[in-house]
Amino acid sequence: MEAEMTVAARTADLTGGRPVVPSRGVLRPLGLSEVRITGGFWAQRQATNGRATLDHGREWMDKLGWTGNFTAEVGHGSAERRGREFSDSEVYKLIEAMSWETGRQADPARDAEITELTAMIASAQADDGYLHTAFGRSGQRARYGDLAWGHELYCAGHLLQASVARARTSGDDALLNVARRVADHVCEEFGPTGRDAVCGHPEIEPGLVELFRATGEQRYLDQAALFVARRGRRTLPRHEFGWAYFSDDIPVREAKVLRGHAVRALYLAAGVVDLAVETGDDELLETVAAQFDRTLARRTYLTGGMGSRHLDEAFSDDFVLPADRAYSETCAGIAAIMVAWRLMLATGQERYADVIERILYNVVATAIGDDGRSFFYAHTLHQRSLTPVLPGDVEQLGFGGGPRAPWFEVSCCLANTARMLASLSTYVASADDDGLRVHQYADADIDTTLADGRRVGLRMRTGYPDEGTVGIEVTAAEPGPWTLALRLPSWAAGATVTVNGQPQPVSGDRALLRRDFAVGDRIVLALPMRPRFTRPDPRIDAVRGCVAVEQGPVVLCAESVGGALDLDSLRVDAGTDPAADGGVTVRGLTEELPERQWPYADAGPVGQRTTRDVPLVPYHRWARSGPSTMRVWLPTT
Repeated sequence: MEAEMTVAARTADLTGGRPVVPSRGVLRPLGLSEVRITGGFWAQRQATNGRATLDHGREWMDKLGWTGNFTAEVGHGSAERRGREFSDSEVYKLIEAMSWETGRQADPARDAEITELTAMIASAQADDGYLHTAFGRSGQRARYGDLAWGHELYCAGHLLQASVARARTSGDDALLNVARRVADHVCEEFGPTGRDAVCGHPEIEPGLVELFRATGEQRYLDQAALFVARRGRRTLPRHEFGWAYFSDDIPVREAKVLRGHAVRALYLAAGVVDLAVETGDDELLETVAAQFDRTLARRTYLTGGMGSRHLDEAFSDDFVLPADRAYSETCAGIAAIMVAWRLMLATGQERYADVIERILYNVVATAIGDDGRSFFYAHTLHQRSLTPVLPGDVEQLGFGGGPRAPWFEVSCCLANTARMLASLSTYVASADDDGLRVHQYADADIDTTLADGRRVGLRMRTGYPDEGTVGIEVTAAEPGPWTLALRLPSWAAGATVTVNGQPQPVSGDRALLRRDFAVGDRIVLALPMRPRFTRPDPRIDAVRGCVAVEQGPVVLCAESVGGALDLDSLRVDAGTDPAADGGVTVRGLTEELPERQWPYADAGPVGQRTTRDVPLVPYHRWARSGPSTMRVWLPTT
């Protein structure tokens, strides 16, 4: 591990708008008050999120009765309650997204909406602090009678995170007071002398740690430690896919890789990193980092997506990554960003920013429709057929195929994406003892203080990810040297950096620029953006003999809107580099194969072949013009 920052430099500003505020670590996260995305790729998506997605989520939750579950009209959670056991959590995530959005851009109407929702939620809280609309009331099941599937502690965890977001962006502690009562109840019910149990869906763990960070209440951290220590003892009922589904098969300290239900495993990993950081348990931190690293190396899709089994929404064995059955749930991608960000803050290892970038451009950016009112739940890497969704349908579950659906019975991904987009600027840069680090490239303004109290400011402008030139101008600087570190993506061999036109040495995963910067100094980072072939590990049977094409951080795909081109007959010439004249194309051929009575023979069939240049599009753009077939991994000639 790299040297830690001084305690003084780690003092948390609770109104700074940071999703994660660790008390120790190599890097200090910057908040919404310090970094603002001002234009380009992500600003457009943030604007759509604030203008359309948040209202869309509220409209559907009102229409389906999920918000109404908290009101007196249905008895504060009576037998009339509507939605799945976990629908409370969607309301909490929506409030969290609204909170980050008001921290990003003040909006009195949105602020009033949060206040309204907070009062509604507070009215449903029991005298002892318990809060869940599906259990404990007349005609409902008893509290904590179904820890495997009830999601009571899972919902509580999302409430805790929403309350911290609200407090850190507004100073309003109304929701925080509700959350503290919930957390106090959980500590009484599940503390050392209470129920010796865990929730079937991890999430309470990171929620408790962040509430500890916001309030300083030690019992919340202690309770998170208890929950983590109890994992892996198989106290939950056996699932048909094993205890790994609930992250209850192996003690956290003994596991070698993430397994089971992908979102559950990743939420737990985020909480374990938080716990290890706050307790100074470096052994635990190294253990969960190793688990995540092995998962990246063996169980992750090219897009950064995680989870390759649909039935249990789970990780499969090492290198079992079928393109046409990729699950890659949006929520798993966001949870993986949560883990990677926490590990980078703790260790300072820039490679985790590469992981975040990959997921942002190829999962998060893919999930939400251009209108902000439709989305994917899962992300296949190979769509063989056209499967349209009729406008207004509520899907039971959706696995891609387009167009994106307006809602799902399980709609965790919409609010999850909304809270990620609203808080995205907090992932752009961080500070360390020596200066500033820029991790993600976007039009952004940065204004913060260094560890020694000096103010610094940067204006970053770029056409990224379509272009590879990143210009940074120093807008504030006090005398004395400091270091500006710029991430060099792992794919960016040949990157160059200049300061005021003078070339600077570049090596490793960061360009380290140490000098006495002055206002007006200009730094230019040039990243090579030529499209490139990517080849899979030969142990991934499902795509052996295939190649993919990437350009910068973006995964490309072949798409056929309306199915006009038979992508399953496509073969590409991997010996001819992709071309990038007015759009990326690959040289290949299609083959019209004859129909046969049996799909096996001693020699493969031969059909009419047509040589062609095949246009590719960013994976995050697929299915935006209607139902389409698509594939990321392309067989070679």
